[in-house]
Amino acid sequence: VFCYSDPRTDPWPLVYSPLPVTLIFTSYLFMVALGPSCMRQRRRLELRAPLLAYNLAMVALSSYIFYEFLVTSVMANYSYLCQPVDYSRSELGMRMARVCWWFFFSKVIELLDTVFLILRKKQEQVTFLHVYHHGSMLFNWWSGVKYVPGGQAFFVGMLNSFVHIFMYGYYALASLGPRMRRHLWWKRYLTILQLCQFVAIAAHSSYNLFTECPFPDGFNTAVFLYILSLLALFLRFYYCTYIRGKQ
Repeated sequence: VFCYSDPRTDPWPLVYSPLPVTLIFTSYLFMVALGPSCMRQRRRLELRAPLLAYNLAMVALSSYIFYEFLVTSVMANYSYLCQPVDYSRSELGMRMARVCWWFFFSKVIELLDTVFLILRKKQEQVTFLHVYHHGSMLFNWWSGVKYVPGGQAFFVGMLNSFVHIFMYGYYALASLGPRMRRHLWWKRYLTILQLCQFVAIAAHSSYNLFTECPFPDGFNTAVFLYILSLLALFLRFYYCTYIRGKQ
């Protein structure tokens, strides 16, 4: 299963070849590297209306993806302990594959987060964590949609889309300007929610490495190691922002 692409998703947009996603990733890195110097002699852009529209659209998309993951997994009686991929062309199998593609495509759209930061001259927020997370998710979920669109992978997408509902809701409120600052006291709890998500995904993927589950160990291992890297980076962010920052 690990070596062969899923014939259902293989011809879909951006999935059929690694070239499109590689070009997107390369363009993203060029933008991160050259964008700040291009903006140096230009005034920063406020972009309040586009930011609000973008963040609200991402709340709507994340809500749709979470709903599809949840409802499809319940209807198909998915197991949270061990769930192989349904490679059939059944209605539920195709529905799960489609929502996996939409989740992957949302990772392409989320690269605009970085574009907005650069245009607003918020370069200090374009950290290694930011670029690593946005860039790596592209290839992670391209692989997921091409080889294992469903099965154990549904849990990662469902949990992440749930967290992103609140995250982009926070960004939407923040885009309204300084008058909203006093209503954004819950930023710290948003980071804690993200950390809890990583712990849950690490536990979920590692469980199957020690049990007999017909889902590729290679993917579970990759997810586990990747989540550990995010957990370490987010813990460092939490410490620097909320503990050392307060001191």
